[in-house]
Amino acid sequence: MGRIIGEQARPGDIYLLTGPLGAGKTCLTQGIAWGLGVTEPARSPTFVLMTRYRGRLTLHHLDLYRIGGPLEAWDLGVEEQLSGDGVCVVEWAERAEDIFPEDALWIALDYAILPQYRDEGEKSPQPPFTKGGIPGEPVGPRYGEGARTITIGRHSSRYDALLEKLVRALPAVEVCA
Repeated sequence: MGRIIGEQARPGDIYLLTGPLGAGKTCLTQGIAWGLGVTEPARSPTFVLMTRYRGRLTLHHLDLYRIGGPLEAWDLGVEEQLSGDGVCVVEWAERAEDIFPEDALWIALDYAILPQYRDEGEKSPQPPFTKGGIPGEPVGPRYGEGARTITIGRHSSRYDALLEKLVRALPAVEVCA
């Protein structure tokens, strides 16, 4: 999915990623980088906050996990990356939701719950435990091994062609109006 997004990306595209630790935000970003022709692996910029990669278009990869809110993100100069000619991918975008333009594509990643457990009445069940007790990929009877859900959220019509391409390329993709 990320590779397709990167291949279709245009200057000024903004992808805002949300989801719990280990849900696949950086993995999706790596796919976007590959689709843009970036040859080095994209790494999580959690500690450096912003990383730039060169490909067909410049990829600005931001991680807002460690920021305290929208003002702190603004102080970091996020607006420069958002208004540039490259592609901007922001992990933990919900931490500064108010600063992003409406002309962006929100993508929520989460752990998939196996179908036999979906009717248990929990809207967002917590994983029963994680590997090694470290927050990350949940394991246990509810969760498919490595399975994820990806929900395309708010977006402008700028991304309609991309969404159509994803639906054609990935049969499991469903876009709700």
